[in-house]
Amino acid sequence: MSPQQNPGIIRNPSTSVPTVKGPEMNDRDLLNDILATEKYITDNFNVFTREASHEQLHQVTMGILNESHQAARDAYDIMFKKGWYTLTSAQGQALQQLQEQFGSYATQFPYGNVH
Repeated sequence: MSPQQNPGIIRNPSTSVPTVKGPEMNDRDLLNDILATEKYITDNFNVFTREASHEQLHQVTMGILNESHQAARDAYDIMFKKGWYTLTSAQGQALQQLQEQFGSYATQFPYGNVH
């Protein structure tokens, strides 16, 4: 069964890129690199922004963080539309198990059950 026929796979038809290529980067490679870089940047700016002790620095880094999150989302959207990013849907039973697992963590919150 191909990924397009598998009900657990969420994807668009893939835009063609060379299956065998030389060392040069194609559009899919470039977008994949951009997405990976933006994920790395947002992970680090999340920490940096959260721990900025000066208010103006915090505000500047929040702007950079938001722009980086948007750039990552834009790269993801393009890749998904071109069929270069595939998602796997979760089955109902798996979702129920995760809900139960993380729902039980609420008892550990210091201020009672927060939902």
